[in-house]
Amino acid sequence: MSRPKLSYPPALRYRDFRLFWSGLFVSVIGSQMQLIAINWHIFNLLRGQTYTAEILGRSIELSAQALGLGTLGLVRVIPIILFALFGGMLADTRNRRTLLLFTEGFDVVIAAILAYLTLTGQATVLHIYIITAMLAAMNALEGPSRQSLVPHLVPAEHFANAISVQTLMMTVAAVIGPALAGLVVGYFNVGYVYAINAVSFLGVVVSLLLMSYRGHVAAKSTGLGFAALAEGLRFVFRTPIISSTMLLDFIATFFSSARTMLPIIASDILGVGAVGYGWLAAADSVGAALAGGRLSVRAEQLRRQGPLLLGCVIIYGAATALLGVSTSFALSFVALMIVGASDAVSMVIRGTVRQLMTPDELRGRMTSVNMMFFMGGPQLGELEAGLVAAAFGVPFAVVTGGVATVALTILIAWKYPMLRRFDSPVLEVAV
Repeated sequence: MSRPKLSYPPALRYRDFRLFWSGLFVSVIGSQMQLIAINWHIFNLLRGQTYTAEILGRSIELSAQALGLGTLGLVRVIPIILFALFGGMLADTRNRRTLLLFTEGFDVVIAAILAYLTLTGQATVLHIYIITAMLAAMNALEGPSRQSLVPHLVPAEHFANAISVQTLMMTVAAVIGPALAGLVVGYFNVGYVYAINAVSFLGVVVSLLLMSYRGHVAAKSTGLGFAALAEGLRFVFRTPIISSTMLLDFIATFFSSARTMLPIIASDILGVGAVGYGWLAAADSVGAALAGGRLSVRAEQLRRQGPLLLGCVIIYGAATALLGVSTSFALSFVALMIVGASDAVSMVIRGTVRQLMTPDELRGRMTSVNMMFFMGGPQLGELEAGLVAAAFGVPFAVVTGGVATVALTILIAWKYPMLRRFDSPVLEVAV
């Protein structure tokens, strides 16, 4: 009796995409390690400190740790606001591959500086904020080019599958990264995490150098002025299915940004320490990897994408609220797995619709506007969660954020009937 033949994701049959996918895999592992390490680093640098503030005529003692972690969101979102739209114009008017080589090389230097400062005992909260902002700026500049490059590495009929396997890659990396970071921080020094991240950026550099595709300029006549920016904004906001999914992104990530509060949840509520924090931080990615793995090999279409997307965001918010009331490590882990799985499915739908419905000469600018929503939302959400948690406690901040996500998703479903009814045959996740 013959063994069943394994299903192989079609997008990975193409050498250039396979190289790019592999390089990103290495880089995302390093970035996820650093993201977790920075949160833990800030948490420990501000341990035991408090601030007093006047709120509604009352003197309230605020946790410096919650405020410090929430401020990371502000530090990351300001560069996104300043550079994302410019990055989108660069992606449409410059060679995307060349731009990525420059920004990834710069990332190596920035991460190496943070590693040096930390390993020599010189790192302060201010140093971490500055370097975090610089890395966020580079991400804002390169993000549109990175996403707009993929349609040129696989044929159109396999692009949706490329989105699926990229989602799977990022979620698997987001499982490995936090778990490794927890071990390194728990048993060695947080500075080694930053050093590993610096080296990991070379994965993308090497993959870009080895690719056969050399890039091209998508919109030579567009330039970098206001007219180019306005053209991209007009396209996004005059395409309701794109603009409504971006709004949904922002609302969900703004109100359900519980990830930054995980050091406090792990240490003060669950009592599991640095290693347990690393595993808890990986939990949503475990759920996302399971969902993404299923999507990457399925042969049938995802249909009724609008209702499916709305349902996933509602589940996302409900699972976040469950995390807020949990005092059990196991229950918290499961809640975060549900968060990750629902987000993975919605991410495939959103990413495929936006890229395939956008002309190539506008993809960079569309992606840059999207970055303002899907990256700005969680970063501003971290600030909001930090402020609420500092004043009223972490459980209150997490629960109310999840409930708000559910309520506002229902409101969006009511306001945008075409999103409720959306069902397009373009969303084939594999052929």
